[in-house]
Amino acid sequence: MATVIGVEREVFTRNSKTGLLRHTTETAFYVSNRPVAAARAAEAIRAHWGIETTSHYSRDVTFAEDRSRIRTNPGVFARLRSFGFNILKANRTDTLSQDRYRAALAGVKKLGNLVAIPQR
Repeated sequence: MATVIGVEREVFTRNSKTGLLRHTTETAFYVSNRPVAAARAAEAIRAHWGIETTSHYSRDVTFAEDRSRIRTNPGVFARLRSFGFNILKANRTDTLSQDRYRAALAGVKKLGNLVAIPQR
């Protein structure tokens, strides 16, 4: 073990019943077998969380992934949600949640238009 990095972060979670925010502090540790400069490590950690906030956060907000109770083949459902997310993102107008709502109201014909499936 050549490098051990500790990153302290503040976490705010909202209580679903009271609506109050709870503040906690977490420490995440990153370990490497190679020497890593502090600036390079910080860049890699930020890049990792950049992916988390752009893709995973958006999917969670749009499809409530974190509240999912699916236990059988969760990877299949995650891919289906990613497929739907990418369709909405490619045809985005306002917000993804509004687009999802409109697509649900429009039905299958609208879905065919979104993914360029020819209608019969």
